[in-house]
Amino acid sequence: MLADKAAIASVIPHAGSMCLLDGVLECDAQRIRCISSTHRDANNPLRSGDALLALCGIEYAAQAMAVHGAWDAKSDRKPRAGYLAALRDVSCHVMRLDDLGDDLIIDAERMMGDEARVIYRFDIHAGTAGIMSGRATVVLDADKAGL
Repeated sequence: MLADKAAIASVIPHAGSMCLLDGVLECDAQRIRCISSTHRDANNPLRSGDALLALCGIEYAAQAMAVHGAWDAKSDRKPRAGYLAALRDVSCHVMRLDDLGDDLIIDAERMMGDEARVIYRFDIHAGTAGIMSGRATVVLDADKAGL
């Protein structure tokens, strides 16, 4: 494993139980693969009642993108603020995450980007089952741009 939960929490704005990723398995300039078991945690802060809805997978993917962005910037500090601006072609193949027995594997691939925005494709699976996929546009430093 390239990074554990503590290392991830040091580069993303999420803390405590909102840091959903357990580790980084692989990473290069274009891609990151992360792992998580927090979808089975009864105290997962994204739960609604007793369920963790599949759309919460978007947050798992967004955190993987944030780690990739921080590492791409070769920063050991928290990265610039990034805001999820758009989602495209999101497809969920399950209704909920909390009943999945296998760990989540979150893959994110940087498709393109510049200083102001980045587009990632993401896929989440558990074991051999595809859980979710889609594309996300992240706007960087939107707070400074007045957005």
